[in-house]
Amino acid sequence: MTNSKTATAAVPTLDPADIFTKAYNFEQADDLRNAGLFPYFQPLGGQIGNEVNVNGNRMVMVCSNDYLGLSQDRRVQQAGIPALEEFGTSCTGSRFLNGTLSLHEGLERDLAKYLNKEDALTFSTGFLGSLGVLSALVGRREIMYFDRENHASLYDGARLSWGELRKFRHGDLEHLEFLLKKDADKAVGKLIVTDGVFSMSGEVADLPGIIELARKYGARVLVDDAHSTGVMGPNGRGTAEHFGVEDEVDLIIGTFSKAFASVGGFLAGPADVVDYVKCMARPFIFTAALPPAQVASTHESLRILSSEPDHRERLWKRVALFREGLSALGFDTMKSEGPIVPVLIGDFDHALGFWKQVWDHGVFALPAVPPAVPPGECLIRMAVNASHTREEIDRVLAVFAEVGRATRMIP
Repeated sequence: MTNSKTATAAVPTLDPADIFTKAYNFEQADDLRNAGLFPYFQPLGGQIGNEVNVNGNRMVMVCSNDYLGLSQDRRVQQAGIPALEEFGTSCTGSRFLNGTLSLHEGLERDLAKYLNKEDALTFSTGFLGSLGVLSALVGRREIMYFDRENHASLYDGARLSWGELRKFRHGDLEHLEFLLKKDADKAVGKLIVTDGVFSMSGEVADLPGIIELARKYGARVLVDDAHSTGVMGPNGRGTAEHFGVEDEVDLIIGTFSKAFASVGGFLAGPADVVDYVKCMARPFIFTAALPPAQVASTHESLRILSSEPDHRERLWKRVALFREGLSALGFDTMKSEGPIVPVLIGDFDHALGFWKQVWDHGVFALPAVPPAVPPGECLIRMAVNASHTREEIDRVLAVFAEVGRATRMIP
């Protein structure tokens, strides 16, 4: 990959007072590029099934979030065409102004019905959903309680709000209760925020335990179900359905860029709360609405995943096959229970070295490094989907076996 600094004009004289100095001094990415160890921004030249074209080489993809394989479903692909022809390429405005289409409201009605909530609201991206919901709902002196490994979008939403942030150790409900107890005498709004399935490790949050503490200390519960809506639970309604606590979760946010094979985000919850966010969330009010074709494709994905459970059934068979295969080889797949299957490597250099060998064997899997994961816990983050074949999974397992033994990660 091109070294951006050597490909441009000479770097100007560095001035500590120049806001660009930090960019001129940033060398880590170029050092990795020059060493052939920069994993990210790999351009895909096309995709057929689970094989992608990268620089003329065919590679098997195992790090996509297309959990149900619906991005390759012709029904989803074709659904956007009539919307494109009727409404054009863009709404060219925010939902607050000229950007609300009958398509948006139809998707929101069906999504709320699917999730067993009073109402739903769609956002242009899942990230904007996190920003919009938290910044609108959490006011001055109100308190958010965050699992330390929550998604970056939730942290940025917290920063954009006026509230106070309390972080509890990952999955440690005793620490969460300690924090709640310290604030027990404060008559302010309190919101516990957690990922349903954590995006790097694939761990599932202990929602029943979180809900018990929330009711004990008078807090509300928001779950980011980006990696579980469509896949977790008997009907794919997410982490709350998985645990049988749907009525106890106050708000669900998520994204259409995973199981829905599209793009966009959503909020589902009480109608009054959804309406408040709709009228008060600056990231929603000042962002162009989801394009018509994406809304239509998302709606078709919702129809498929809510009426055709065989996609989920195939997914979980593939996930079990892959996770058990990696564990049998001796790899640490951490506490993954969701569709994400990580392989814990350890330090940064080992993770990049392991990734490069896997990549050179034709497997499109990427490393997760700080700040996405804690220091010393670098991993290879993977996910198989409902359309992966047994042969493709066996091929990836064979590569991991070879590279794992060569790097002494496994016996």
